[in-house]
Amino acid sequence: MLKNRLIPCLLLRNGLIVQSKQFKRWQVLGNPTTAVRRLSVWASDELIYLDISPSPVYDLKRDDLNHPNRGSLVEIIKDVAKYCFMPLTFGGGIRTLEDIRIRLGAGADKVSVNTQAVLTPSFVTQSAETFGSQCVVVSIDAAVNARGRHEVKIQRGKEWTGLDPVEWAVEAEKRGAGEILLNSVDRDGTMKGFDLSLIRSVVEAVSIPVIAIGGAGTWEDLAAALSEGCASAVSAANIFHYTEQSVLNAKKQLFSRGFNVRDPKLLEDKFRDKSSVHDPTLAWTDKRKSLG
Repeated sequence: MLKNRLIPCLLLRNGLIVQSKQFKRWQVLGNPTTAVRRLSVWASDELIYLDISPSPVYDLKRDDLNHPNRGSLVEIIKDVAKYCFMPLTFGGGIRTLEDIRIRLGAGADKVSVNTQAVLTPSFVTQSAETFGSQCVVVSIDAAVNARGRHEVKIQRGKEWTGLDPVEWAVEAEKRGAGEILLNSVDRDGTMKGFDLSLIRSVVEAVSIPVIAIGGAGTWEDLAAALSEGCASAVSAANIFHYTEQSVLNAKKQLFSRGFNVRDPKLLEDKFRDKSSVHDPTLAWTDKRKSLG
């Protein structure tokens, strides 16, 4: 039986990590690699990194020895990959097969495609045939429209498409998608809980894993997405930024309730050096080297 995965999501906007709310408001949180270092030692199963930049301009707002400025997305991906000791999915701005090849070459393990997949559905097929279905995650941003129905949105949540998210998920699977990343635009950043009916409707229609994201405010919300929503994995962004050891603590809660997650105690014993609280990232890296 496949494990339930806990997958933090980082949002990159013009070079900096941001907090998002309903795809309309963004609060700058910091450097694009700092959060990755923390999440790597907090028992994250995977990491989703989404570039939501409105323009291809990247500026980290500083340039020093430990935090060199970066002017391109590829440089940022390479920096992130250095500290990401877990499967890395990178999405945002992907329009061609070459875009995918570049991101994989820079260190990503999988890519998330959204707008281009909707505009040209055959792109999903081409991507899966070229790089393998296991590499292709189709991201679906859904919101409730004026008729009270869920509808797919693209272009960073700005444009309605007329597509039903369930029907689009089914087509994406037929075209070779390996996973679905299902995001509720209405719940994004609200911390009011996941849209469980949306999640269930998509999960019941496809056989590939569905990663639910959008609305997590408590560990209970994560549990609800897995149990009531029946998602294969849960992802969140904002909830993991403000509490020390947040991913590990969330996994402890899920494990104690019987969810099929990796035993957090084993992860702690294997990867964390409790004596090196001054720099847990370096402690984890040293431990990793000793393990070969």
